Amino acid sequence: MPSADIARVRAEIDALYRRESRRIFATLIRLLGDFERAEEALHEAFRAAMEKWPGEGLPQNPVSWLVSAGRFKSIDKQRRDKRFDHLEDRPDVSAALTDDAPALDEREELLEDDRLRLVFTCCHPAIAPDAQVALTLREVCGLATEEIAAAFLTPAPTIAQRIVRAKGKIRDANIPYQVPSRDELPARLETVLRVVYLVFNEGYSASSGESATRADLSGEAIRLGRLLFELIPEPEVQGLLALMLLHESRRETRAAPNGDLILLDEQDRSRWNRRLIEEGAALTRAALSTQRVGPYSLQAAIAAVHAESPTAAETDWSEIIGLYDLLLRILPSPIIALNRTVAVAQLQGPQLALEHLDGLLADGALDGYQLAHAARADFCRRLGRNDDARAAYTRAIGLTAQGPARRFLERRLAALPA
Repeated sequence: MPSADIARVRAEIDALYRRESRRIFATLIRLLGDFERAEEALHEAFRAAMEKWPGEGLPQNPVSWLVSAGRFKSIDKQRRDKRFDHLEDRPDVSAALTDDAPALDEREELLEDDRLRLVFTCCHPAIAPDAQVALTLREVCGLATEEIAAAFLTPAPTIAQRIVRAKGKIRDANIPYQVPSRDELPARLETVLRVVYLVFNEGYSASSGESATRADLSGEAIRLGRLLFELIPEPEVQGLLALMLLHESRRETRAAPNGDLILLDEQDRSRWNRRLIEEGAALTRAALSTQRVGPYSLQAAIAAVHAESPTAAETDWSEIIGLYDLLLRILPSPIIALNRTVAVAQLQGPQLALEHLDGLLADGALDGYQLAHAARADFCRRLGRNDDARAAYTRAIGLTAQGPARRFLERRLAALPA
């Protein structure tokens, strides 16, 4: 094969890894029943692809090829490695370790999606709640430990320990890789929704790096949200899906061509995705009509007010504050209270908002949260308290790992009067 064709095939393999590796990993977990073996099999499969495909060309179904290659390489290794003999005693694994086990079926029902299966496994009630979320973000979505730590406002070594303990619990308790039965679903749902929400947040506003967003993660979260809604048509599942769609509708307008952030009131609303807004607003209304209102439905209602406002000046900030008040009653949270202060600043001015925010900061819960210091800097700037604004901008910049957000704060800092 000519060198140009070889380079093209290798580029396609790289793209396939970025796009499909977590799906392949989830399927290998189902087939092999062990995180470490599945991870090793995944890399062995892609190594085999890099060796064979440049000479033989891409197979007709690359994902199936990679799953089969990884599985059979793992079977060969398992036969030589007695450390995993205990897996053969598990009925959900032993069949997959035989040569005549069925190959990957691309026509599986949506409810049998392997990534959704893996989400529920990672969110098993035998695992500690924070470890459930950390494990799912790491294994289902491929986030780095540092990215998960940023989402949790928790040191990275702590997150790493949670993930190791969770994997050990799955192994030692022989937790099966399956979607739970319908009578078990309600008890498992809250953590799963929280996981999907955190995945979306990381995709909608990346915690680090030179890109403001990560479309792969937000797209995966929305896909999981749709699967969950098919499986469990509950108001809060509907509300979460609506919330993600409404936020996603603004993605293309959140950054300039050079990557710089564009604030909500400066975005070109004619470029917002009307299809996503209409779908998200309809889901929001349906969720609220059940009168079983939860935090995701209320957050979706807030997002819908923004999405359906023709201009920034026409935003109904009074309604948004009222929705935040309801939200705080059912889910007291310093971050939700922080978001409410931003709405207060729009409706009643920065002085009252600053008083509320300083009360939140005094509790210490938001001390390491860069958006709290960025909001304080903005309130002080608008009040002409330039020294206080400068200190808050400096603090926020020091806490910001995302390039576009850091550059935005640095520009605001540089624009303050000397």
